[in-house]
Amino acid sequence: MVEVGPFRALRPAPGLAERVMSPPYDVVDVEEARAYAGGDPDSFLRVSRPEIDLPASVQPHSDEVYARGRANLEDFVARGVLVRDDEPTYSVYRQVMGDVVQTGVVAVVGVADYDAGRVRVHELTRPDKEDDRVRHIEALDAQDEPVFLLSRRSADVDHVVSRVVTRDPAVDVVTRDGVGHRLWIVDHPSEIDALHRAFAEAGDLYVADGHHRSAAASRVHAARRAADAPRGEQAPGHEAHGGPECSRFLAVVFPIDDVHVMAYNRVVADLFGLSVEELLVALDETGFDLSPASGAVTPKVAHEFGVHLDGDWFRARARDVDDGDPLGRLDVSILQERVLAPLLGIGDPRTDSRIAFVGGIRGAKEIERLVAEGRAAVGFTLCPTPTADLVAVADAGEVMPPKSTWFEPKLASGLFLHPLH
Repeated sequence: MVEVGPFRALRPAPGLAERVMSPPYDVVDVEEARAYAGGDPDSFLRVSRPEIDLPASVQPHSDEVYARGRANLEDFVARGVLVRDDEPTYSVYRQVMGDVVQTGVVAVVGVADYDAGRVRVHELTRPDKEDDRVRHIEALDAQDEPVFLLSRRSADVDHVVSRVVTRDPAVDVVTRDGVGHRLWIVDHPSEIDALHRAFAEAGDLYVADGHHRSAAASRVHAARRAADAPRGEQAPGHEAHGGPECSRFLAVVFPIDDVHVMAYNRVVADLFGLSVEELLVALDETGFDLSPASGAVTPKVAHEFGVHLDGDWFRARARDVDDGDPLGRLDVSILQERVLAPLLGIGDPRTDSRIAFVGGIRGAKEIERLVAEGRAAVGFTLCPTPTADLVAVADAGEVMPPKSTWFEPKLASGLFLHPLH
């Protein structure tokens, strides 16, 4: 079983959610964050992206940035912008984006379950991003952005959620991107008990988005336990430095079949010494049927790719795919093993600066723009990776190539925080 529990959330005061909530820190760059927050002192980007309050000359990972995030969070609490729940609660969080509706439960999940592999992962993390999240959590003494988790559907969880959403939500906001965000606070003891029991029987959980945040939570917990233990020895159950909250991390848990996945496309800065013609010939030799396309290619079926270079689009269909291999059959794996590594020299896409990743919400137009501006020489569009394949890879103990899935809509930041004290 995985411990999925209620907690005393720090959340916007009634009526302030629309002012506070913001996009996640990692989907906007610094300039986009500055423009989004504008002059609003209540924008949560001042906590999640505190460099927007500092001169551009300040390095984004300097001590000054993390300290400003802590100061801004303390200011939000002091001014009553954020308030703490009196008792532990769950929340039901629903997002609406056009025809897409996904509903999850806001909770905290045991770090021990993550460490033991009961919260399953499918991607490796980058050390620099992990380090950044560790420093951010330590500075805030709180987890401010949730991990996006998937769970097998539970009729018992559904029963509670379906009852909760018949009531008036505590938050009902449409953000600038047109996505609706509704939040119901679950504070009735019987519903809290029912959700706790239901999740205990729901089986393992899967990280959909937030590998760095969950890994950072584990590192913070381990470091605080080690600091508390006498003579450096770990003392089980001894949590004086971080308190019991340090042993849990913030998450929203969605049913696997209730989430919307988009492709995570790729662009590469150069052709690794190949001409356009040589690359097209090489694609055929590495197992693709290639044909010109009259416009942008947005694949809808597995093993089909769009290739954009020199102003033209091509449709590429992979041949001879072993669909019995849960990792090898993934389109992100096919592209990496047949194209990016052998033809374009991208041995490790986690660290190679020549490759960039374009979230599916930005579409093929973003690839066309990057190629037209000379910031990339070639772009690839892919079919979205199904959540069933994500689960199969995680259950097999395998690791997907980085940036294999793009979940949309994104979880808003600032609607709920998990203080570690």
